[in-house]
Amino acid sequence: MGRSRMPVGNEGRNDLCLFIEPLGEDYWLNPGEVFTVGPESEDIDVWFETLLSKDCITVWLYEDGDAAKLLVGYTVVDADGNLLECGHQRPSGQKFSAAGPVMD
Repeated sequence: MGRSRMPVGNEGRNDLCLFIEPLGEDYWLNPGEVFTVGPESEDIDVWFETLLSKDCITVWLYEDGDAAKLLVGYTVVDADGNLLECGHQRPSGQKFSAAGPVMD
């Protein structure tokens, strides 16, 4: 796996929200699952910023590490390489605020 891809694993006991900015897309990992985030195009050097909160990890992708070059063309795949869509495994009734999912 190249440095422009980042695996995110859930080693906890609760579901984990992978929240990707700036589009505010959410992907939910069950305990023991691993997803990988990366650019749509292989020729882009991506740097990742990650922020942790209760049961949620927020990821920002930057081209060449430049905060002015936010990357919105990305993919999220599961351990088998299946492309995932926004809302993957989202819990029923999940609430959101302007800052992301509301974790009770």
